[in-house]
Amino acid sequence: MTRRRLTGVVLVATVVVIGGVACSSGSSPDAAAPAAPEVFGPAGYRGLTLGMAKDAALAGGKLATAPTSTLDGCTDFSYAGGPAPDPARMKAEADVETKAKELNKKADELEADPEAKPGASAEESAESAEKSAKDAQLFADAAQASADLAGKREERDKAFVAAGGASFGKDGLRELAAPSDAKTAEGIGIGSSLVELKAAYDAKGMKVGDNGRFQVPVDGKPGWVSEFTVNGDKVGSVSMIDPKAKCA
Repeated sequence: MTRRRLTGVVLVATVVVIGGVACSSGSSPDAAAPAAPEVFGPAGYRGLTLGMAKDAALAGGKLATAPTSTLDGCTDFSYAGGPAPDPARMKAEADVETKAKELNKKADELEADPEAKPGASAEESAESAEKSAKDAQLFADAAQASADLAGKREERDKAFVAAGGASFGKDGLRELAAPSDAKTAEGIGIGSSLVELKAAYDAKGMKVGDNGRFQVPVDGKPGWVSEFTVNGDKVGSVSMIDPKAKCA
């Protein structure tokens, strides 16, 4: 074989190799497109639907198996892989709740202080005054315990919506909170600006609720509202809740 013929063979082989590389480098038309992020909205989230039973929700495997709070009879769960229960916090909640219930029960059962009768002895007047003082202290202690309980509820609620999860009452799921990476169909999530929130929901009747959170009705779910907390000018949490649902 001559040198010229060898050169021709090499050139042909080179073209074939280059052509093969060029074909293999192209993307396959059958390649799957990335899945769209799941929307946090009326249809629920991660297989959890508004009002669903607790047992059914736990069976789906999208929630942690142990609750993060049982305060007031509501049972809160984080999403699987989310924050673990804090035994110290849960014990503190239970202790404060028990104390508040006991003191308020005693206060409710108190009989009205008897008025000192005309001509009452000094001893009777002293006993009446002592009872009045004890009753006043009981009322003060009950009021303080109720305030402490309200503080624990606020701490619980902030932790729940910040982490995301599901809260159940006696009739099923009563609140669903979005994790940090979730967004509504309107593109609102944790970190969205207040301007974006208003642009998305003002026309849908958004208002500020009694709890200070922005609220807008959930489409197709009578009684349910979407709630947004705002820290400064940023959305701090996103949740859907049935405000009339009972814990126990």
